[in-house]
Amino acid sequence: MSGMGPETVKGGRRSGGGGLSLSVGLTPNLRTRPILDGMFHADGIDMTCLELHPSELFWRQLKFAEFDIAEMSMSSLLMATAQGDDRFIGLPIFSTHYFFQNWILVRKDSGIEKPEDFAGRRIGVPEYQQTAALWSRGVLEHEFGVAPKDMEFWMERTPDISHGGSTGFEPPEGVTVNRIPAETNMGEMLLAGELDATLLYLPGGNLVDRSTADLVNHPNFGPLFPDPHAEGKRYFEKTGMYPINHGMVIKRELAEKHPWIVLNVYKAFEDAANFVDQQRMAMVLNHIETGLLPPEAEGALATPLVRHGVIANRKELEAITQYSFEQGLTPRKLELDEVFAPSTLDK
Repeated sequence: MSGMGPETVKGGRRSGGGGLSLSVGLTPNLRTRPILDGMFHADGIDMTCLELHPSELFWRQLKFAEFDIAEMSMSSLLMATAQGDDRFIGLPIFSTHYFFQNWILVRKDSGIEKPEDFAGRRIGVPEYQQTAALWSRGVLEHEFGVAPKDMEFWMERTPDISHGGSTGFEPPEGVTVNRIPAETNMGEMLLAGELDATLLYLPGGNLVDRSTADLVNHPNFGPLFPDPHAEGKRYFEKTGMYPINHGMVIKRELAEKHPWIVLNVYKAFEDAANFVDQQRMAMVLNHIETGLLPPEAEGALATPLVRHGVIANRKELEAITQYSFEQGLTPRKLELDEVFAPSTLDK
């Protein structure tokens, strides 16, 4: 259900060449790029695709519902669903996976040498409810025994311009969540030693995040896990999970009025992902033929780890819904059929 032949339009990229005209908001990554560039489109849909920073895209979609179809923070989707926000329904399209604990950044003079040292510390976060922070807190608690209530959080985003401002975020019971004053930002507080670490750091470049300092390359800061590959390997071997980041949403009224578009959109993203995997394997084979990779690399890379669908990601989805409940972001553990369109549940 995909086709070729992009047409450039003002402010974005149009693909499809006819049919139902829908706007699509996406963040740039390897598996959305073929959609953004118009290489693949959903049959029967004229897709106008716009590329945005994730912080800004999610805020605009949650607050203003600007796009017919949009990439969405999984954590915010769970919260909105639990609160009865029926404007959207989820699509199990997961274009990025990460070991988010490897994004944790610490001051080298803070005395934090291991995850257990986070207890009693002042921890920055762009937004408490965001997916990366949700996963990192889950790892800290389940893998290293440090619960959210054991830390003091400082959040940069404001109620007016944030995902939480659009989902009615309130600090969970028993957890200290302070707001960083408007006259400063998380980067400045980290540089001044007013914070010991941050679960993730997003310097500017969008309408939502305020920090600007380059801390990733700053000599006074470093990752919590000095060897991220070793930590990723440890976590994956123990849990079998490669945590999902963003999902997708479609306006519920569109899915109900035109139910055929749900699977057509899903198939377009599936085709785009398969194309990326085929390109990757072609490069691997070139490296094997020239001796730059061992022959066994072909077998190791033949099974994609980044896949769409509920079935392929059930373990991760069950974990993130559990973490959301445990951390007080949702009042109960959501069932997956509450989150995703019915026609996608067996995908």
